[in-house]
Amino acid sequence: MMLGFLLARSGVDVVVLEKHPDFFRDFRGDTVHPSTLEVMCELGLIDEFLKLPHQKVETLTGQVGAEHLKMVDFRHLPTHCKFIALMPQWDFLNFVAQQGKRYKTFDLHMTADATDLLQEGGRIIGLRAKTPDGMLTIRAALVVGCDGRHSTVREKAGFESDDYGAPMDVLWFRMTRKSSDSTDSFGHIEAGKLMVMLDRGDYWQCAYVIPKGGIDRVKSEGLEAFHSRVVEMSPLLADRVGELKSWDDVKLLSVTVDRLRKWWRPGLICIGDAAHAMSPIGGVGINMAVQDAVAAANRLAGPLRSSKLRDEDLQAIQDRRTLPVRFTQSLQLTIQRRIISRVLESERRPKPPLFFKLFEIFPVLRRIPARLIGIGIRPEHVRIPEAAPL
Repeated sequence: MMLGFLLARSGVDVVVLEKHPDFFRDFRGDTVHPSTLEVMCELGLIDEFLKLPHQKVETLTGQVGAEHLKMVDFRHLPTHCKFIALMPQWDFLNFVAQQGKRYKTFDLHMTADATDLLQEGGRIIGLRAKTPDGMLTIRAALVVGCDGRHSTVREKAGFESDDYGAPMDVLWFRMTRKSSDSTDSFGHIEAGKLMVMLDRGDYWQCAYVIPKGGIDRVKSEGLEAFHSRVVEMSPLLADRVGELKSWDDVKLLSVTVDRLRKWWRPGLICIGDAAHAMSPIGGVGINMAVQDAVAAANRLAGPLRSSKLRDEDLQAIQDRRTLPVRFTQSLQLTIQRRIISRVLESERRPKPPLFFKLFEIFPVLRRIPARLIGIGIRPEHVRIPEAAPL
């Protein structure tokens, strides 16, 4: 959606396909980081964007065993917005879609599910999509796969990926938030357990981490046992954990970390999770995808307008984005191996590692994870001019 908007904004004819009739998907990536908010600033949209319902997260705290620690402080970032905006992804997507519709070159098709690619002489020249009105055939100078970690586009293109593994899956659920609750968004680590709670205004969005493939064991122990685990991690939820009335109220996120060896072939490129599935650590997935979109738009707008797209342009996008993706995934994998795996395997109440304690002793150090999470390395900036809107 972001790439489609940026290209249409620069005068390129774009068709965006969304397989669902709307964008309402619960428990999608809802953390809009300072890097994405900075893109909105560069587009002149930040004031309108922040009128959408959202919560600001300026600091992050954690509880390791019995100790509470302040670990991340976004308030010193060199950006216009020095916070994470917690915003439902459907609001984000609807907003970008409405901005795209300002341009005559933007064409959004809902309930259009891409099912196959069109090829000619070894080059991708378009695709077919299933719609309520029958099959839709679209020919294009470039097809971009943005259809996530279970991407149909990358499967049909025959791309190979490297799976780096994950020791965990995540159970997502909601709990009512009361005005008397703490406003901090925090994580809690105990022996064999890890849970994160994000303040979403009138509810808590909770993520309970379990060992990889452990959902059947959790369910076999029963819902009441899971209630007890949740309350043990967050006692303030004791009076409302009964809101989880069945396992239908708990959503499983099967965690994957992978990356395509090659993101493109003539006439086609993948970006976002279709090119590199991210761990939920840091909530960076949606923001890495937006960064991919900005980098792709910057490189593609001119060649697509002039019908002079080259394979070198597609390789240049992969080259530019590989470093920040590899760095971020490496950091996530290190945290998975050295912290999360040990926590899930441990039977002793944990104590904070030394570097956690340093964040408490030296507050300036909280700016380091804030920079890595909030901006990342090699942040992208909008560098293409705007064409005339409708």
